[in-house]
Amino acid sequence: MIGRLIQTDRSYALLVLRVALAIMIFPHGAQKLLGWYGGAGFDGTMLFFATLGVPAVIALLVIVSDFFGSLALAVGFLGRVAAFGTTMVMLGAMVLVHGQYGFFLNWNGDQAGEGVQFHLLVLAVAVVLMVKGSGAWSVDRLLVRVPTQAAIKADPGRERLRAA
Repeated sequence: MIGRLIQTDRSYALLVLRVALAIMIFPHGAQKLLGWYGGAGFDGTMLFFATLGVPAVIALLVIVSDFFGSLALAVGFLGRVAAFGTTMVMLGAMVLVHGQYGFFLNWNGDQAGEGVQFHLLVLAVAVVLMVKGSGAWSVDRLLVRVPTQAAIKADPGRERLRAA
């Protein structure tokens, strides 16, 4: 099962999507966990989610997903899992907060909040990564290429070919 979870090809397009998503999500995670970029930090974020009626365990998962998931995406470690976390966070944000403000971002400051435009784009990128994997230059790709002991025992010639 782990093999299927980390299976990916060496697609550079997936690399670009993965790194772009990591760059987009990391500041949100840093705001929530560390208070960077004008964020509320861990305690303030937990309080904010509590005011929305979000259970503490879900709020914690959001913080972990945004911060550590973005780091995992950056290096391509368990990219499908990290992309799934981002997908769930975006769906939750759309339903609980941003959906009421419509589609568009608040470019002109003339609406009370941000619409779902950003979230839909992030969802599209995350879904592609969930389906296709982390791509080139990823830890997942390295792990797939390293033969397990069971694979070597099943096909001893594989290790000799790999070493050549």
